[in-house]
Amino acid sequence: MAAPKFEVVQDDPPAAGTAAETPPRELGLLLLALKALSQRAIAALADLFFLATAASAWYLWYLTPNPDSRQIVSLTIYAAFVLAANWLVRRK
Repeated sequence: MAAPKFEVVQDDPPAAGTAAETPPRELGLLLLALKALSQRAIAALADLFFLATAASAWYLWYLTPNPDSRQIVSLTIYAAFVLAANWLVRRK
């Protein structure tokens, strides 16, 4: 089998002021909107982390209708851990 023959093809540069030089304005606006949306999504995920951890602490307290002293201590330690984790996430 013969090897394919390749040749160098040079394109002419686009003329000044044509659409090939700059992206359309709509594309720039779309990229700006996507950047803002992604930043808002990251902020929403941080709020979701806070909500999920606080809800887990509340749910554990809810599942223990008549807690003894050991359960109260362990649930308090978990709640303190949740507060510390949320403080670390919010601190940055």
